[in-house]
Amino acid sequence: MKFTVDRLRQMLWVKPLGYALIATAVVFLGQVADNLALQEIVPNISPGTIEKLLTVISASMLGVATFAVASMVAAYASAGGNATPRAFSLIIADGMSQTALSSFVGAFIFSIVGLIALSVGYFGIAGRFTLFVFTLITFAWVIVTFVRWVDNIARLGRLGDTITKVEHATRKAFAQWPAHAPLGAAAVGPRTGGGIDVFAEKCAFIQHIDIDCLEKWANDNEAEVLVFSHPGALVDPARPLAKVFSDNAERGFDFDKVRDAFVLGDARSYSSDPRFGLIALSEIASRALSPGINDPGTAIDVTVRMAKIIRDWDTQDWIGNPYEPRKRVIVRALEAADIIEDAFGAISKDGVDSVEFGVWLQKSLSLLTIGTSQKLSCAAQQQAFLSLERARKKLDFAPDFKRIEKAYGDKLEPYPPI
Repeated sequence: MKFTVDRLRQMLWVKPLGYALIATAVVFLGQVADNLALQEIVPNISPGTIEKLLTVISASMLGVATFAVASMVAAYASAGGNATPRAFSLIIADGMSQTALSSFVGAFIFSIVGLIALSVGYFGIAGRFTLFVFTLITFAWVIVTFVRWVDNIARLGRLGDTITKVEHATRKAFAQWPAHAPLGAAAVGPRTGGGIDVFAEKCAFIQHIDIDCLEKWANDNEAEVLVFSHPGALVDPARPLAKVFSDNAERGFDFDKVRDAFVLGDARSYSSDPRFGLIALSEIASRALSPGINDPGTAIDVTVRMAKIIRDWDTQDWIGNPYEPRKRVIVRALEAADIIEDAFGAISKDGVDSVEFGVWLQKSLSLLTIGTSQKLSCAAQQQAFLSLERARKKLDFAPDFKRIEKAYGDKLEPYPPI
């Protein structure tokens, strides 16, 4: 359910449609007020006064909404050009921008429907007063929303804001992958022997896995389900989604519900795929390191953020979590080597010419070698050694290399290559 809600939030038309429906419903609340016999209590507001106010709203809101759309499109283009196109889905899901656009469209619909109802004499004294009050509320709401939105649009699409959004989405995805209960399932190594493979029916990326659906199916069929492919994997009819283990396999199973638990799409999603978030951050850093941009400061910032994300995910799981994982669904934990490669593999090669970046890359990797799990520590040390060797072969000026070597030696012992 949460995944579906998140997908709807990324669709630009959903919130404006909701606001338009609310605006239409609010207008007709005036008729309810007329039925409450409040004519003797409320003041008699002339239709002309309300009409003038509604005309101001209707004349201005459509233009403001058009301006909002143009500003948002410019922000989306800026995010794709300055950061990475993979961040587009996060930028378009920006709540403040969607709220602003929805408010402007909703106010426009409210004014048009109100004018029509007012012109046909739909309201009595109480109804006109109610419409007048809602008109003033709409004015106040639009002004406050516009001021807040102007402050937000000044940052939307800027590189720093985009990095923060990707970082936040990556942290949310990692939160679903504690080592003791990845995706909320039982954490067990891959089983060997037996089992029935369940294959995808098309070639697509796994965007989400409904573990609750798999658990229910496994309970109903007295089986265990090993999730073979993680979110972010590219599957096809030849690659299994999952493997089913049961002592009653000879009776046959209906695997349609198992397939339905795997949400497939044409592109990867941040929802439960932390490796995709790390790849997007790495792409931002690589773009910053390109000769045309030459912004090692941004690359250093992203590198430190990725190290902090990975360290927080690894160390917080050690604290322990009272959450009880599912019993019949098995998901293999994330591989530390894959995570390190996704985060630092590309930028280690792209930033080999930058001494400053090389020093901070070693410092960032050192964060992952002390006080972390053994697998993560070893993977970070391996990546640090490879980065050091790339710098050794690339940098001709000995003092530059010595700076990187010192950063490596301050925290890490020499580690042999794989």
